[in-house]
Amino acid sequence: MGPRLLWSAQEQRRYGGRGPRGAHAAVGTFRGFRGGALVEPAGCCAGTHGRGRRVARRAVPRCLVQNRPDTAWPGNLYASTHPHGSESLNTLKEEGNLYRDRQLEAAVAWQGKLSTHREEAHPKNPNLQGLLSAEGVRSSDGAWRAKLIQNIQNGKENSIKVWSDFLRVHLHPRSICVIQKYNHDGETGRLEAFGQGESVLKEPRYLEELEDRLHFYVEECDYLQGFQLLCDLHDGFSGVGAKTAELLQDEYAGRGVLTWGLLPGPYSLGEPQKNIYRLLNTAFGLVHLTGYSSFVCPLSLGGNLGLRPKPPVNFPSLHYDATLPFHCSAILATALDTVTVPYRLRSSMVTMAHLADVLSFSGKKVVTAEAIIPFPLVRGQSLPDILTQLGEATPWTSLSACGDSAGHRCFAQSVVLRGIDRASHTSKLNPGTPLPSALHACASGEEVLAQYLQQQHPTVLSSSHLLLTPCKVAPPYPHFFSSFSQKGLAMDSPPKGAAVQSIPVFGALRSTSSLHRTLGDLAEELSRLDLRRWASFMDAGVEQDDMEEMLHELHSLDSGPPSWQEQEQSLAASGHSVSYNKPRLP
Repeated sequence: MGPRLLWSAQEQRRYGGRGPRGAHAAVGTFRGFRGGALVEPAGCCAGTHGRGRRVARRAVPRCLVQNRPDTAWPGNLYASTHPHGSESLNTLKEEGNLYRDRQLEAAVAWQGKLSTHREEAHPKNPNLQGLLSAEGVRSSDGAWRAKLIQNIQNGKENSIKVWSDFLRVHLHPRSICVIQKYNHDGETGRLEAFGQGESVLKEPRYLEELEDRLHFYVEECDYLQGFQLLCDLHDGFSGVGAKTAELLQDEYAGRGVLTWGLLPGPYSLGEPQKNIYRLLNTAFGLVHLTGYSSFVCPLSLGGNLGLRPKPPVNFPSLHYDATLPFHCSAILATALDTVTVPYRLRSSMVTMAHLADVLSFSGKKVVTAEAIIPFPLVRGQSLPDILTQLGEATPWTSLSACGDSAGHRCFAQSVVLRGIDRASHTSKLNPGTPLPSALHACASGEEVLAQYLQQQHPTVLSSSHLLLTPCKVAPPYPHFFSSFSQKGLAMDSPPKGAAVQSIPVFGALRSTSSLHRTLGDLAEELSRLDLRRWASFMDAGVEQDDMEEMLHELHSLDSGPPSWQEQEQSLAASGHSVSYNKPRLP
C-alpha cells in the first residue's frame, strides 16, 4: 500500500509561494506519500531570487504558473519524510537527490588494501524512467515548463507499490529520515497501532530530528500561515500524526494546522484483526488530531468508516481502479489541490486560520471534502447552462467516507471552481431571448457561482472562488478519463489523438451532518468492541480508560454545529469580519 511513514515539509523559499499548484504538482507528492504522515509549512517565504530560484527550476519537473492574480502560489513539496524501513525508499536515496553529496564522492584516504562490496540497486520503476529527461525548460513566454513524458505503459500501474514509485520531484537532502525500528511490509514488526505511533515521537532522537527539520524550513518563511498535516488514519501513523499536531500547536501557537487524514479504499472482511485495528486507529486518530488541529478532514474513496465495507465512490467520468493506490491518490490529490486554493491565491485575503474558523469555529472541527472530477463542461455551453443542468441535487461526490451527502444539512462551506475559460463564465444568449434561469442574468462568473450557492443552500455561510487555471493531469497522471478532450471538455465519444492534459474541477470543503452521522456510527461500533480481546493493541500503550475517553470525545464530535445565525453571532463576537456570501433568511 505504499510507505508506512512520511513526514514532509515544504521548503517554500524556493518559490516564495504558499503551496502546491496544479494536480501535477500535488500528485507528484500526494500520490508519493500514499500511506504515512506529511507536514507542510504554508506561507510566503524568502529566497525567491538567485541561486534558490535556480535550484527550484532544476528541482521541479513541472510547469510553473504565470504571474496572474487568479493563480495559486506554486510550491516545492520537499518532504521531511520518515518512511520506516529503507525498503520503502526503493530507488530513492535516503539523502534525497536534489544535490550531490561531495563528501561521499571524495577520494578514499585509506592507504591499505580495500575490499569493495557493492549492493545491487533496485530497478527503477517505469514511472520514474523519464524523470531526468523531464526537467523544466524555459519556454518562449519566459515560463518554466516540464518536458512532456510518455504515460505509464499499460499493465505497469500494478508495479507501483511504494511512495517513492509515485515521486517525480527531487528532494532536498534534509527531506528524508528513516525509522529503522519498524518494517515497511511483512508479517511482523509493522507500525500498526495508534500507541506505537505515539511512542515514536516520544523517543528523543526522532522528536529532535523532526523539530530540527521543521525549524530549518520554517526559518526560511517571511510569513508563516501555518501547516498542512497529512497522515494515515487507519494504522499506527494516526499516532504519529497526533503527536506531530501536538508538537506544532506547542511550537507554533496561533498558526493554522489543517490536518488531512488518509484512509484506504476497499478492504477485505477476511482480515478481522486488520479491520479492528483500522477502526480503532481511525477513531483514536480523529479524536486526538481534532484536539490539536484547526480542523481535520478525512480523505478516502471508500464508502464508509465502519467494519462492513461499502462500495468505493463513483465518478461518472472516471474509470479508475479503487484497488490501486496510484489511481486513488491521484484523485485525492486533485481534490486536495483544488480545495486548498483559498489560502494559496495571490489575490485572496483568506488565510488558513480564517478558513478554519469559518468551517469549524463552532467547535466541530471535522469537515468533509467533496468534488466533481472533472467538472462536466461541454463545448459551446456556458457556466450558467451547466449549473442549471445540475439541478437541485447535491452535485459533489464525497471524498470523506461518509456516503452521499444528499438530504443532510450543510452548515458552512468553501467552494472552488477552476478551469473554466472566462468566455464561458456568463450566458451567451442573444438580447431579447428569455432567460432559462436567474443564473443567466448574472454579469460575471463570480456572481453566477455565488448565486448558484445561494439557490442551493440559502441558509448556509458560503465562500466561493472561481479560477481560470485548470488542474494539470498530464502524464504520469493516470489516464482514466472516459470522453474528454485534451483540455478537459466533455465529449460524446472518446477522443482521438493526444491524452487529456488538464481538466476543470469543482471542489468544496463543507461542515455537514453527514459526517456527524458517520462518526456516530463509528462510536456505536466501537462501544460494542471488547478491547481486552485485542491485547496487542493495548500493549502498544492504550488502556481501557483511554478507550472510554475516546468514545466520549467521539460522541461529542458527532453532534452537529449550531445554525448559521448562531455561527455568525459567534464570528462577530470573536472579532472576525464576515466577507463571505451571506445567506438571506428564508
